[in-house]
Amino acid sequence: MAIMSQTGIARLVGVAILLMALVIVGTSGTFIVPSGHRGVLVTLGRVSPEFKPEGFGLKTPFVATVIPVSIRQATADMQSAVISKDLQEVRTELKVLYRIPEQSAVQIYQQFKGDPFISLIQPRVDEAIKEITKEHTAQEIVQERAKIKQRTLANARKKVGDLLVLVDVVVVDISLSDNYEAAIERKMVQEQEASKAIFEQQKAQIDAQIAVVRARGEAESIKIRGEALSRNPELIDLEIVSKWNGRTPRVVSGEASGAQMILPLGPAPSPIQSVKLNPQP
Repeated sequence: MAIMSQTGIARLVGVAILLMALVIVGTSGTFIVPSGHRGVLVTLGRVSPEFKPEGFGLKTPFVATVIPVSIRQATADMQSAVISKDLQEVRTELKVLYRIPEQSAVQIYQQFKGDPFISLIQPRVDEAIKEITKEHTAQEIVQERAKIKQRTLANARKKVGDLLVLVDVVVVDISLSDNYEAAIERKMVQEQEASKAIFEQQKAQIDAQIAVVRARGEAESIKIRGEALSRNPELIDLEIVSKWNGRTPRVVSGEASGAQMILPLGPAPSPIQSVKLNPQP
C-alpha cells in the first residue's frame, strides 16, 4: 500500500510538471500587443521588418520576443536657450506633441530603442527654434510669439521628416534677462508718453483752430449787426421789444417815448421819496 502511494505521488508530480511545462511553452509561444501599440518581433536578436498588430498572436517559443511600441500621441517638455538678432539671450520652454506612425514602429525601435524624443526630436526642435529666433530681436520674439511658434514647427517638421509625425510645438514661456526686461518696459513707457504728448499737441492745435474760426465768426456777426443797425435805427426798438419780459414801468419820465416806455424801471418810489426827489420851487 505504501509502495502504491509513492507511485501515485510520483505520477501526480510528473503530471504537474508536464502541465507546468505546457503552460510555460504556451506562454512563451504567444504574445499580446496592447491597444495603441504595434509589436516588433525580435528572433534571436534579428528584427522582423513587419510589425505585429495589436491583439493576440503566436511566436516561436523561447527564441522570439514581441516588443510593443506605442503609436499614441505623446507630449514631452523641453527647454531651449536661444540668441536673438540683437544678441540677447532668450530662454524658452516648449511642449512637443508627436506620435510614431505604425509603419515607422520597427525602424524607430531599431534606431532609437522605441523612444525617439531625446535622440531625434529634441535636437531637431532645438535647432529649428534657434534658426528662427536668430532672425528676430528679443522684443519681436516676445511680441510675435505665435509667428515664432508656427515657423519653428514648420522648420522642425522638415528636419524630422516622415519618420515621425510632429503634431505641434507649444511655446509655454519666453523669458528674458531681468535687465533687458526692465529696458523694454522703460522703452514702452517712453513710447506711450511720446504718443500722449503728440496727441495733446494735436488737440491743442485743433482747439486753437476752432477758437480762431469761432472768433472770426463772432467778429463777422458783430460787423453785420453793426452795419444793419447803422442803416436801420428802428432795429434797436425791435430788439428792445423782443427782449421785453412783459413788465410795465410804474414811473415814466416825461422824456420817455416809444419803446422806452416799456423798459422795466423797477418799483415805484414812495410819495415821500417823490417829494424829496422832486421838491416844489
